[in-house]
Amino acid sequence: MKGALQPGVRPHELWAWAMFDFANSGFTTVVITALFNAYFVTVVAGNTPWATFAWTAALSVSYLLIIVSGPLLGAYADRHAAKKKLLAITTAGCVLFTALLWFARPELLWYAVACVIAANFFFGSGENLIAAFLPELARPCALGRVSGWGWSLGYLGGLLTLGLCLTYVTWAEAQGQVALEFVPVTMLITAGVFALASLPTFLLLKERAVPRPTDAIPCAAPLAEAWREVGHTLRQTRQFADLARFLLCSLFYQAGIQTVITLAAVYAGQAMGFGTRETLLLVFAVNITAAIGAFGFGPVQDRIGHVRAIALTLGGWIVTVLIAWAAPVAASGETLFWIAANLAGLCMGAAQSAGRALVGLLAPSSRLAEFYGFWGLSVKLASIAGPLSYGIVTWASGGDHRSALLLTGGYFVIGLLLLSRVKVARGRSAALRAERLDKLAASS
Repeated sequence: MKGALQPGVRPHELWAWAMFDFANSGFTTVVITALFNAYFVTVVAGNTPWATFAWTAALSVSYLLIIVSGPLLGAYADRHAAKKKLLAITTAGCVLFTALLWFARPELLWYAVACVIAANFFFGSGENLIAAFLPELARPCALGRVSGWGWSLGYLGGLLTLGLCLTYVTWAEAQGQVALEFVPVTMLITAGVFALASLPTFLLLKERAVPRPTDAIPCAAPLAEAWREVGHTLRQTRQFADLARFLLCSLFYQAGIQTVITLAAVYAGQAMGFGTRETLLLVFAVNITAAIGAFGFGPVQDRIGHVRAIALTLGGWIVTVLIAWAAPVAASGETLFWIAANLAGLCMGAAQSAGRALVGLLAPSSRLAEFYGFWGLSVKLASIAGPLSYGIVTWASGGDHRSALLLTGGYFVIGLLLLSRVKVARGRSAALRAERLDKLAASS
C-alpha cells in the first residue's frame, strides 16, 4: 500500500478518505436505486402513468443545480483550501433531507419532491469534493488501484445500509405492515448510517491544499474569485483537449449508468414483477458484485491503461443491456435478469472507479476540486439526460420499459465510440504543463 500513496500520506488517511465512500453509498443504494424510488413511483405518486417521469424529473432538477454550482464550488474550494469544510456542509445537508423523507406520503407529493431534490443535490456536491482528494493521496501510477479501493469499500457501505433496511423490512412485513409504514423508517436508518460512518473522514483526513493569494476585493470576493477561476479554465479548454473529450465520453456512458442506478428497482418491479423484498435482495447481490468489480479492476486499470479498461467495461455494459432486454420475454427470464443485474454490478464498480481515476491523471494538481467539479458536471448532466429520456419513453409508450432500456444501451455504444479519441499521455502532459504555469503564477 505504501508504494501507492503520495509522500507523507499515512494508510489511516486513505482509510478515512475511503470511509466517505462507505458512508454515502447507502444514500444511493437505498434512496436512489433500491427502495425509495419504487416507493415514490408506486405509493407517493400513486403508480400513475407519469409517476416514473416525475421521479426522474425531480432528480434532474437536483442534477441541474449541481451542474450550475459544481465548478463554482470547486474553484472556491481550490482557492481557499476549503474542500473539507464544504464537504462537511454537503454531508450535513444530505443527512438532514434524507431523514426528512420520513414524512413523505401520497398527500405530500411536492414535499417529497423537494426533499429528494435537496438531498440529492447535497449528495452529488459532496461526491465531487471527496473525489478531489484522490490525487493528493495516491501516486499517478496507482490512481486506479486507490480509487478502486475506495469505491469497493463504498459498495460495502451500501451493503451495510441496505442490509439493515432489508432486516427491518422483513420484520415489518412479518408484522403485517405495508410500504407506507416501513419505507419511511428506512430513510432514518440511511441518514443515521451516513452521519456516523462519515465521522472518520472529518476526524482523520487532512486538507493538504494551500489557500492561494486573492485579489484585494472586499466582501463579495469569494464568489467573484470563484467565477473568475471557472471562466479562466473554460477559456483554456483547448489546453485540456483530452480531458474535454473524456468528459464528453463520460456524458454518454454515464447517462446509461445513471439510468440503471436510478431505475433498476422500478424496472425490476414494472417489467419483471419483483416485489419489495425481491428487489432489495437483487440490489444487495449487485452491490457485492460491484464491490468486486471496483476492487479487482483497479490494478487491471493501472496495468492495461485507463482507456482500455473503460472500453472493456463499456463492452460489458452493452452485453448487460441486451440480456436484460431479452429477459422479460424469455422462458428463463428471471434467471437471465439476475445474470444481467450481476454483470451490471461488475461493470458499474469498474467503470465508476476507472473514470474517477482518469480525471485525476488529466487534471492539474493545482486545480483538482475545480476539475472534479467539471467531471461532476458531466456526470450530473448525464444523470439528467439518461433517466429523464427513460422516463419520457416509458410515459410516451404507455409504460414500455423494454424500449426505454434499448435507449439506455445506445448511450454505452456512443460512449465507446467517443472514448477512442482520448489520448492519456497527451492529456497528462497538458496537465503537468498547466501545473508548472500555475506555480509560476503563484510565485510571481
